[in-house]
Amino acid sequence: MSSGSGIYFGEVVHQRMRPRKHRLRYKVFSLLLDLDDLEPISERSSMFGFNRPAFFSVHDADHGDGQDIRRWVERQLMASGLGESSHQILMLTYPRILGDVFNPLTVFFCYKPDGNLGAVIHEVHNTFKERHAYTLPVTAGGKEIVRQRSRKEFYVSPFIPMDCTYDFRIQPPGNVVRVVIREEDREGLLLAAAFSGDRRPLTDVNLLKAAFKYPLMTLKVVIGIHWEAIRLFLKGAPYFPRSSAEKSSKTRSTGPHREAISQIPK
Repeated sequence: MSSGSGIYFGEVVHQRMRPRKHRLRYKVFSLLLDLDDLEPISERSSMFGFNRPAFFSVHDADHGDGQDIRRWVERQLMASGLGESSHQILMLTYPRILGDVFNPLTVFFCYKPDGNLGAVIHEVHNTFKERHAYTLPVTAGGKEIVRQRSRKEFYVSPFIPMDCTYDFRIQPPGNVVRVVIREEDREGLLLAAAFSGDRRPLTDVNLLKAAFKYPLMTLKVVIGIHWEAIRLFLKGAPYFPRSSAEKSSKTRSTGPHREAISQIPK
């Protein structure tokens, strides 16, 4: 079982393979938060708040159904037949910075009472203020590298078709964390995206360091998404508009009908 909350300083890398090669890389940080410790962390920290204003904060409204994050995660797990994996839940996420946030991906690591990782929930957000959860099981304890696959079911980018499959490769939180998403279409690998970071204790000192290093991270992420979209358009990348069927409710979830394996990659 993970030792709990922390802060990960690292970088995001995107590499598009076709029809024009396109690459981006930028520095970011993510918080790893034990959902049972949100209130205690908020009470003792002058830099972090849970459901309250602070330089960095996390709010129930930013995830799931907008009510109670932990209860929402528990419901996703129960609906997927993974209820035993709710003993400890760690959330890897971007916090609000001065009240503003955009999370392209929040990852929930869900542990069983025996300390083994039993499920991972990938909560994807798009720029239309919608979010979608892929709830996927983990086999063999997930102590090394977790590999999972899921059909794409949520519109994210106008330059990526819906007829794709996600291949997730995850190194669960420890001294480092790494999340790799390989998006594949019928011709093979189309896009690879990854976050990797090194762990530091979640203290006000390290949060202050993050405030000085990344004071405008939310703005950087949002501007970066739109800037890269412009670059892709200028490179002649095909455009895939949203269909009326994809303009659905704000929050959607995916059930248990997914592949998941845990292994060390070759």
